[in-house]
Parts: sequence; structure tokens; C-alpha cells
Amino acid sequence: MKSRDRYERETIGGRLGSAKISILIRLRILLATFAFLAFCSSSLAENWQATLSKDPAGNFPELRPLRASYRFGWSGLTAATGDVHFTKPSENKFQLDGAGRTIGLVRALWKLDANYQAAASAQTLRPIETRQIESYRSKEFVTRLTFTNNGVTRVRTEGKGGAEAKTRQFNFPNLFDLFSAMLYLRSQPLQDRSVYRVVAYPATNAYLATITVTGREKISVHSGNYNAIKLDLQLKRIGKHLELQPHRKFRHATIWVSDDAERLLLRIEAQVFVGTVFAELQSVHFDNPK
Repeated sequence: MKSRDRYERETIGGRLGSAKISILIRLRILLATFAFLAFCSSSLAENWQATLSKDPAGNFPELRPLRASYRFGWSGLTAATGDVHFTKPSENKFQLDGAGRTIGLVRALWKLDANYQAAASAQTLRPIETRQIESYRSKEFVTRLTFTNNGVTRVRTEGKGGAEAKTRQFNFPNLFDLFSAMLYLRSQPLQDRSVYRVVAYPATNAYLATITVTGREKISVHSGNYNAIKLDLQLKRIGKHLELQPHRKFRHATIWVSDDAERLLLRIEAQVFVGTVFAELQSVHFDNPK
């Protein structure tokens, strides 16, 4: 009996020892896998940053001061309208003021009034500051962005009245906002099949924007018929550790810009989570006609 008990103890002990070794091996493999993934993530973060466009502002003639109207919607239905005023208030600054609102049946379901103001350097086309107000039926969001060469400071309030402001810092060199990114791209040669990659911080998050010039074609919008430059836009969200993440609501967009001395934004068609939405130029008037 003693011999048998001893044999069972040795057998059980051997099995436990083997199990411990197996667990240790698996833990080491798991740790090695995590280390490898962390290394890969770091390498990927470095890789996408290395692909960013490094060209300075181009020498395409600057945009003349103008006023333009757009309509927004989906499936042929106009859901909102917007007006923009582009000016050069001083020799070293461009400014864009915009206002938009939902209309008709859409407004009865979803009331939104939006105001936007942005300023950019006329020399570098880099952003200076942005202010955006979104007023809904029962709440309001006010977002202020202040840019430096090293990043952006965002101050955002939610709710009407004396709402508490929340401040967030995002550090990344040579950021764009929506306005300055458009000015920068407009200034470039925009040759067919050329690709531009920039990091933009439009309101609450940073995104890697990849813009590809897919060709030239004629397009008709409400304001007239144009020869146009056709662009493809892809977006990736940039996480806290500069890792790239899929955009949950945006898939891709096609943009048409007039192929002339003005390079006006003519039309945008975006594939989003609810289908296809669009923005289209309705009218344009220059403050100083040629």
C-alpha cells in the first residue's frame, strides 16, 4: 500500500510539475506576443507619420474674397443650407465665417443651427484659431481651438448657460483644422494620381486624411458647369497613443474642385453610416470682381 501511495504521489507531483511548466511556457509566449504587438504598433505609428506630406504651402494664386451658398442633404433631399464668407482681413491672415441650419421636414425632426469661424496664416496656411457653435433643440456645444506649431488646445462647453468648460491638449506638430487643410490642398499642384496626407483636428479628434487626385472631369452643379478636379478622401482616427483607428461613421468621400484659377469647392459626396450625403455649391459672388 505504501508503495502504491508513493507511486500515486509521484505521479500526481509529476503531472503538477508538467502543468506548471506548461503554464509558464504559455505565459512567456503570451508576454512575447504582447511585446511583439506593442513593437508592431509603435512601428506602424512611426510608419504612418513618415508618410505625411512635407511640402510647404504651394504657390497657386490665393483665393479672392467671396461669399458662397451651399445645400446639404442625402438621396436628392435637401436637409440643410449654409453660407460662407471668405476674407483676408490683414496681410498675414485669411478668415472664414460660416453659418448653417437644417430646414423643412428635417428641421422639425432635428433642429440644428451652426456657426463657424476660423483664421489661418496667409503665409504658411497653418491654422491660428477656430470657433464652432452647434445649437440643438435642447443643448448647445461651443468648441474653441487654439493652434501652435506643436499642437492644439481645445476648450469645449456642453449645455446652455453656465456650462463648465472642458480643456484638452493634443500634441502633434504641424496640425491643420478643416479650413487650413482646404487652403493647403488648394495651394498644391494637384496633378493626377498625386497623394497628400495631412493630420487635421477639425473639432474634437485628430484624423489622418489621405487625399488622392483621381482625375479631371466635367461636373454640373446649381451654380453652373465646371471643369473639375476629382479627389478621393479617406480618414483614419488617431488614438491617444497615435495609433490609427477606423472612422466609425465615415467611409470615404469624393470631392470636386473647379479646375480654374479659383479652385472652388463644388460638390462633396460622402459615404457614411446612414448612406450617401452631399454638399453642393448653389451660388458664389466675389467681393472684388475681376
